[in-house]
Amino acid sequence: MATESVTDAGRNPRERYRAQVRDEVKRHAWEQIATAGVSALSLNAIAKEMGMSGPALYRYFAGRDELITALIRDAYRSLADTVRAAHEAGTTVVALAAVIREWALSDPQRYLLIYGTPVPGYHAPDDITAISDEILAVLLEVCGGSPDEQPRSPFDVVLGLNRGWAGALPASSPTVHRALSFWTRLQGVLSLELAGHLTPLGFDPGLLLAEEVADL
Repeated sequence: MATESVTDAGRNPRERYRAQVRDEVKRHAWEQIATAGVSALSLNAIAKEMGMSGPALYRYFAGRDELITALIRDAYRSLADTVRAAHEAGTTVVALAAVIREWALSDPQRYLLIYGTPVPGYHAPDDITAISDEILAVLLEVCGGSPDEQPRSPFDVVLGLNRGWAGALPASSPTVHRALSFWTRLQGVLSLELAGHLTPLGFDPGLLLAEEVADL
């Protein structure tokens, strides 16, 4: 699991201890999620597993939502770093899809937390969106064409009129369309694979994903 921990340099003993406890809490949280799903996440249950009182644990996380935010932030940060590193290494679009698939398969619960069913009553803070935008920026670079590229389809025109998905990132509407198509095809294959729906078909889902992305 990716965690929020960074180098201990510059931290005093109390800060290091606090970071260690928070990381341990998150490890227990992931175990709970894997067993019963995120809706069953319980700080009191985690406190019991760690031999702590509930009130003592709340000094490290103010509540369930703060813990979920930490888990989601770690997951997005890990994926954003993975995507950026692959792009900077000159990875092709098809290979990038394979890298993201490998990231998802290495820890399905982490993937499902950020791209699965939304957690009821939970609203992510703005900094989470900022991290996810880093992923979008890479996709727009990978799928990019000429900045002056003209719309090629009716949907390109729609995207040109509604650039909310691309935010302030510079990209032509066909580029945004390609990036969006990349993302929806990727997520479609991954969601089916992780849910086990592709298993009975008897082929490697990675081949299907490569074909879908190459088709773009």
